[in-house]
Amino acid sequence: MLPHREVYEAEHALLRDAVRNFAATEVAPHFARWEAAGIVDRSYWTKGGAAGLLCPQVPEAYGGAGGSFKHNAVIVEELAYAGYAGPVTGYSCHSDVCAGYLLHFGSEEQKRRWLPRMARGETVCAIAMTEPGTGSDLQGIRTRAVARGDDYVVSGQKTFITNGQHADLVIVVARTNDSAGAKGLSLVLVETDRPGFRRGRNLEKLGHLSADTSELFFDDVAVPAANLLGAEGGGFTALMHELPQERLALAVSSMAAAQRAFDVTCEYVRNRKAFGKPIGEFQNTRFKLADLKADLCVGWAYLDQCLQRHERQGLSAHDASVAKLWCSEMQGKLVDQCVQFFGGYGFMREYEICRLYADARVQRIYGGTSEIMRELVARNL
Repeated sequence: MLPHREVYEAEHALLRDAVRNFAATEVAPHFARWEAAGIVDRSYWTKGGAAGLLCPQVPEAYGGAGGSFKHNAVIVEELAYAGYAGPVTGYSCHSDVCAGYLLHFGSEEQKRRWLPRMARGETVCAIAMTEPGTGSDLQGIRTRAVARGDDYVVSGQKTFITNGQHADLVIVVARTNDSAGAKGLSLVLVETDRPGFRRGRNLEKLGHLSADTSELFFDDVAVPAANLLGAEGGGFTALMHELPQERLALAVSSMAAAQRAFDVTCEYVRNRKAFGKPIGEFQNTRFKLADLKADLCVGWAYLDQCLQRHERQGLSAHDASVAKLWCSEMQGKLVDQCVQFFGGYGFMREYEICRLYADARVQRIYGGTSEIMRELVARNL
């Protein structure tokens, strides 16, 4: 089970109970079907909104619960620990990533228009950074938003976009002028019912199967100039401001999923017998599990430091990069070792550990690869 940690208070415990109940009643009965379909039901969003699980950090004035990122973290932890990587990915992108851009860079009109609908689950939001030829190198983005009269006309293609099939609103990272590198990037809000917007196929993935992940196409999509999010040319600055929270959320999900894999494995080795006794009684098993337990303890401790710093608005890009790097790499190594304890059964998808293994792999890729995290950490040596 998830460890008790002093970073949380009584109100977080109440929320944790509510998320566990939601997972049991609204996710568990449908999860296998969602995984097979490659997408959750749309009702998952409205039910999550009704349960208060969407955008909890949004102020009450904009339809949210007025909480802090710790409330977001509780939701991510509980859904990830329950083993629902796909569903938690969608919620986290919507609440932990997209909502922050609107909160910190949106106009008053934009916040009042979109945030209440996002908190209720009536509007699903996605952010479109990655392009077919541009992954971690955001400065290489080629999608354009050209000013024409009172509009911006958006043209380009994005890929690997979480919530791409469900999204009603997309925060598009686009080039608004020809300045080299980051200076020409801006954020533009694109409603998905506008002419010229197209969704590509729902991409088939190794893990996170029920998280819809899509290609998006923008064929001269005209949006009002008022859809500019923040200042023109300020896109890269906004991205650098919000990426630490995204990476912290990924560290949270890595820790919770790793804890789940460890707990599932401990239960298995207590019951699985070889040579006349449970395999958990062999010294090799006990020593390897002890190492994994130590890794979990260290990871939770550093994560909680980062949660405290973030609540005080003191989380640096360096802190978040360390958390994302260490927690995701640790998760990968831990789940790999856990699969080994299961032997051939660990390779079968009917066993949860197999799914946890597949779901873990992307944690070292999205939100900034481990290689990019190492580069960011190295700059602070």
